[in-house]
Amino acid sequence: MESTKEQLISDIQNLLNRYDGLKPTTINPDLLQFMDKATLLQIISSLLKQQENTNENNIEWLQQFKTI
Repeated sequence: MESTKEQLISDIQNLLNRYDGLKPTTINPDLLQFMDKATLLQIISSLLKQQENTNENNIEWLQQFKTI
């Protein structure tokens, strides 16, 4: 199933606002409409990679509290 640009834009907004309790981030969807699907997919990929790196850093930080 191929994603529509509208769905990709919605996915980007959802990724930007994944964490509860943080001030929401908004991007004007009209600006994203000018981008092609490949660019939107690259943005999604980049956001996922950043979140993956953040999760890895959090795990490393939490490991210091693990009892031996």
